[in-house]
Amino acid sequence: MNLNKLQEWLQASGNDVAYISNPTTIAYFTGYDMEPHERIFALLAFKDSDPFVFVPALNVEEAKNSAWDGDVFGYLDSEDPWAVIADKIKGRTSEYQKWALEKNNLSVAHFQLMHEQFSDANFDGDASNFIAKIRLYKTPEEVKQLQAAGREADFAFEIGFNAIKTGVTERYIAGQIEYQLKVQKGVMHESFETIVQTGTNAANPHLGPTMNKVQPNELVLFDLGTMHNGYASDASRTVAYGEPSAKAKEIYEIDREAQQAAIDAVKPGMTASELDGVARDIITKAGYGEYFIHRLGHGIGKDVHEYPSIVGGNDLVIEEGMCFSIEPGIYLPGIAGVRIEDCGVVTKDGYEPFTHTSKELKYIPLSD
Repeated sequence: MNLNKLQEWLQASGNDVAYISNPTTIAYFTGYDMEPHERIFALLAFKDSDPFVFVPALNVEEAKNSAWDGDVFGYLDSEDPWAVIADKIKGRTSEYQKWALEKNNLSVAHFQLMHEQFSDANFDGDASNFIAKIRLYKTPEEVKQLQAAGREADFAFEIGFNAIKTGVTERYIAGQIEYQLKVQKGVMHESFETIVQTGTNAANPHLGPTMNKVQPNELVLFDLGTMHNGYASDASRTVAYGEPSAKAKEIYEIDREAQQAAIDAVKPGMTASELDGVARDIITKAGYGEYFIHRLGHGIGKDVHEYPSIVGGNDLVIEEGMCFSIEPGIYLPGIAGVRIEDCGVVTKDGYEPFTHTSKELKYIPLSD
């Protein structure tokens, strides 16, 4: 059980208490997923006592009926949640001097309010790196969820490609994707805002979707994903509407070659830096290295972007069970942009993508 690993880490690191504040991390450890908005939602774990979940009063019954089978404590809006948390901690253990926080998540304001309740405690501990590393290796069940999310992304590409017509906006296409995901697949949440970029907009990797209209003979870039039972998909495809320029087709083929070469190169024992270099060297040798302006990939799981970064200089050794994206891109300002992305899992023999939409350049006939 992952929560046992957290308790073992507390003991090994010399910390008494872990205050877990990221809802995604709480769901990872407890199976209970909730968006608290401005209210307080936390998991308190102890080196030698049972953990508990802390939620707003209106979520107490929901938490008790979830996959979490431990204690649940709540607070009313009229109460000071930090005072309630302090009371519950002091009733559970006498050892609460050394704390580990999720420092990459906890706000300064919340830290200060907690510190007021435990003014003599030491809050130097940081659980963030430990959590990132145990989430790095996916179980077979987690991989099944990621594969299912990948199938939803493939469906989304089909909807998006069919929505391309002369004069429709990027936002219209994105809206069609999100609507049909809900209506046909029951997908209520995307893993991030669907990106659709046409023409020169695609040279700006994270722009859009905007009210920019599709014009004949341009590339159209899609970057999208869904949440399936708490696990994310993330994939990109670029298609041709009509007959794009020779330059646009050239960078597409270079990017496709680089992406496939990186997928084929994945094997346990190589480093993240070496894998980034496989794709980057192909793009650089073709003369477009300065236009590949981001890392090759990122981890994926319950969050769409997780540890690790597949990037030059990262000597992390790739191992079986890791899940990450492979997504080289070439972005020529004022001309076109191309990105091709799959997420997948490292196996003992290589890499298995979660998405399977063809990466041969797809030509969509012009239509009004």
